[in-house]
Amino acid sequence: MQFGLIGGVLGHSYSREIHAAIADYEYELKELIPEEVKAFFENRDFKGVNVTIPYKQTVMPFLDEISENARAIGAVNTVVNKNGRLYGYNTDFFGMTAMFEKYGIKIKDKKVLILGTGGTSKTAFAAAKSLGAGEILTVSRTKSEGTVTYDEALSLHTDAQIIINTTPVGMFPNGGKKPVDISLFPSLCGVADAVYNPLRTNLVLDALERGIPACGGLYMLSAQGVMASALFRGISCDTSLVEKAFAQVEAGKKNIVLIGMPTSGKTSVGTLIAEKTGRKFYDTDEITAENAGMPIPEYINKNGEALFREKEKIAVEKASEYSGAVIATGGGAVLDKENVRALKRNGTLIFLNRPLEKLRAAGDRPLSDSSEKLKKMFETRLPVYMSCADAVIDGDITVEQAAQAVIKEMKP
Repeated sequence: MQFGLIGGVLGHSYSREIHAAIADYEYELKELIPEEVKAFFENRDFKGVNVTIPYKQTVMPFLDEISENARAIGAVNTVVNKNGRLYGYNTDFFGMTAMFEKYGIKIKDKKVLILGTGGTSKTAFAAAKSLGAGEILTVSRTKSEGTVTYDEALSLHTDAQIIINTTPVGMFPNGGKKPVDISLFPSLCGVADAVYNPLRTNLVLDALERGIPACGGLYMLSAQGVMASALFRGISCDTSLVEKAFAQVEAGKKNIVLIGMPTSGKTSVGTLIAEKTGRKFYDTDEITAENAGMPIPEYINKNGEALFREKEKIAVEKASEYSGAVIATGGGAVLDKENVRALKRNGTLIFLNRPLEKLRAAGDRPLSDSSEKLKKMFETRLPVYMSCADAVIDGDITVEQAAQAVIKEMKP
């Protein structure tokens, strides 16, 4: 191995893409079980590695030198092999403070709750302290010295103003989960989540919906990656690369999610976008039909719309787990707020706004098989499409023009 990342489970990792945006070198992902960590560092068969969950503290006894800030924090996430001697650093500190600044999360004098007790939690504590937090509490599932439990946090510390999640709760493939309900914290004015896959966890979406500054962990990962890459190569850190790496990886990982009325062209436009960009294309109607074991019109006629919506919800949840894809949704998918939430975790929702007179009623669509049904559907759904869309594209243009407009909208 030249450079790379070690950790327990790495299927969610974007580190390879980030380092590819920073410099031209081989970067591997290497999953290790706990029993393999010691031998990996004793062999020293690498130039530089990043370290992630659950080994940021585990690796420390195997290192020859540990930087002052990493030792003070109590966690190492970057190891460099210098002529056979292993040097440990903590670049997460730089990444986390850069993330707070980027998203306007003001720590000074605030009461901070840090969820989790691992290496990233220790970094969050050090970062919050350095930025002048008024009070910092670490929240753990089990009571221990220096921590409070989640029950205690919910009964004694709902006046917290900042929440920093350093647990893997909400991380792919369990994107629907969240560590706490932020509605129970009325004084909250900032939320940061170290999870970066999905790009926006439910915790982050909850905060954004309430107008609270919030962010996922991709910017932190990008910033620490730039710092780690400089250490790998023994050069000065070029902080201008942070924005480049972040923008490039975020744009590549975001799903393009097309929403809109039946016959508005979502499938045709989505297929063309996928061809032009090299992304994979998914249609939630196709996934639903596959799960149902029959065409959607037949399923609705046989079982009713309510059961169809349940099948559709499963399809939307599955599609929402993809990254860097083009997804065409059924016309009514966004009527369910949970579907919207799932799609927004990794995607940008783009409404193809085709005017009513250009839509068509179709006999093979039970919910819009007449002009009257189609008109009523359009009037009911238009406000929903507009309210949940991140961008609106004129649908009264050619498929080629619409595809190009969407691609332009998604450029970083």
